[in-house]
Amino acid sequence: QVQLVESGGGLVQAGDSLRLSCTTSGRAFNSLTGGWFRQAPGKELEFVAAISWNGRNTRYKDSVKGRFTISRDNAENTVYLQMNSLKPEDTAVYYCAGKASVLVTPDAYIYWGQGTQVTVSS
Repeated sequence: QVQLVESGGGLVQAGDSLRLSCTTSGRAFNSLTGGWFRQAPGKELEFVAAISWNGRNTRYKDSVKGRFTISRDNAENTVYLQMNSLKPEDTAVYYCAGKASVLVTPDAYIYWGQGTQVTVSS
């Protein structure tokens, strides 16, 4: 059983930065592809970023490229999402996810965290 726990959300102003963290218990995260998703009020869940188990491959939603960076520290069993130049439209609940597939695609995630709220004021 894999349990993912997110942290680092909060209320910030436009242009500010936040770093989200996702740690695991149970199966080591270092064997999983890690992903971040978000869901804004009234909208569907959307893919934000993914990173391969070894950190060599990443993928991003177009609207966050150049602003968000996904990374991981396998020694700490943690995946991060550094978010810079935040915009009000980034406001959402952010979820960490994991999957066994090596592909950094938006599908097939089977492990999910509870989510952390990110609110960006204008």
